[in-house]
Amino acid sequence: MFSKLRSLFSKPAEMSAPVQAFVPAGRRVYAIGDIHGRLDLFEQLLAKIDQDDATRGEAETLLILLGDLVDRGPDSRGVVERAIQLMASGRVRVLAGNHEEMMLASLRDTEVLRYFLRHGGRETLFSYGLTAEEYSRGNLDEIRERANALIPPAHIAFMEAMENQIVVGDYLFVHAGIRPGVPLDRQMTSDLRWIRREFLEHERPYGHFVVHGHTIMEEPDLRPNRIGIDTGAFVTGKLTALGLEGDDRWLLSAFIAPEEREAA
Repeated sequence: MFSKLRSLFSKPAEMSAPVQAFVPAGRRVYAIGDIHGRLDLFEQLLAKIDQDDATRGEAETLLILLGDLVDRGPDSRGVVERAIQLMASGRVRVLAGNHEEMMLASLRDTEVLRYFLRHGGRETLFSYGLTAEEYSRGNLDEIRERANALIPPAHIAFMEAMENQIVVGDYLFVHAGIRPGVPLDRQMTSDLRWIRREFLEHERPYGHFVVHGHTIMEEPDLRPNRIGIDTGAFVTGKLTALGLEGDDRWLLSAFIAPEEREAA
């Protein structure tokens, strides 16, 4: 299976010394990469974050989800519901990914729905109750109408309210990246959610140290000016989080081997 999916992964560069960046005193941040419908990994990683947080002493802790909560994995609905629950604590912020953008647009536009279904949207709609028969027999207009009936308005409102960028101290959190040379207040939403090559190949420092997801790596992508933590949870069984406090950085991960999930 992995040989067929190798093209999903970018190749990490050799490790370089990261630019020093700080989280304000008294604060601690955990950022979680692209979840893509893997509620099982999400719950496992949340438990590890709680344990890690408890061992580090008192701090104002913030959890940031880097977007792409939905699509590809088996339980997008469950992930969204869990994220909504977490938001009630007031210590969780959520970024919009390109897959949330596609999902919302697909509810209005059948051509976007066609693209959405090819990129994990089918699994998402199944998690919301669309049946295999409805999917196979329905045309795009019928599937779109059914999707609008199945997805709770609270879930739509939650995704519509997701943020595009979050700044904490010297760190910038975005889903995909930023366009080099463009001030933060002039970044295009499409770049924040979709950019790859121009951002990934840029080696000079940004105004902030960037933490992002979106581009799958077999291991977290540690660069001098950024860290990418999308480790392909939906296919690898590995979901990654980055912890930050002061000038410290550390990684946490949840893992369920694909063969174990298939056997469950």
